[in-house]
Amino acid sequence: MTTKIRKDETLIVVALEEELDKNDLVGWRVVYTGIGKVNALIAVGRAIREKRPSKIINFGTAGSSRSELIGLHEVTLFKQRDMDVRPLGFELGETPLDEINDINLERPGLSCATGDSFVNSSQDIDVDLFDMESYAIAKLCLIEDIDFSCFKYVSDNADGDASQDWKRNVASGSSYFIELLDSLYG
Repeated sequence: MTTKIRKDETLIVVALEEELDKNDLVGWRVVYTGIGKVNALIAVGRAIREKRPSKIINFGTAGSSRSELIGLHEVTLFKQRDMDVRPLGFELGETPLDEINDINLERPGLSCATGDSFVNSSQDIDVDLFDMESYAIAKLCLIEDIDFSCFKYVSDNADGDASQDWKRNVASGSSYFIELLDSLYG
């Protein structure tokens, strides 16, 4: 990822202002989606209609059950963790009769499972990170043929202390993300 992109052709997508203050991103177009897959799709869909970007970058926090994972990471494999139709013979995360399930950006990075619940216990899906928006945004970008990148800051260990850890760390990743944007796209 060394290709320089134009700020005015890029949309930065973040769930919450607490995760990233858009005033720290001069010249970048930032949209806050709110929490969850549905809110993410509504907000990104509106932003695309207003001005179609050539690239979307999702940034936010994520939990990880891998205690060695800390800091900011690129995510390149996206799964749905709350699509569960296993009683009908499908795999966890597989949407029946849908051609798009796991989304792989075909470059090195971590995996993330998205669902509409905050993860604070072990999960049945094998991934590096857990969040609440990225799969939906990745799928929309795939369908709309918009270049997509995703960076997540590990805010907690997706365990019994996750909610307190997230509250303490929700804003901790913004400086790392801004530095990354400057180095990759500045």
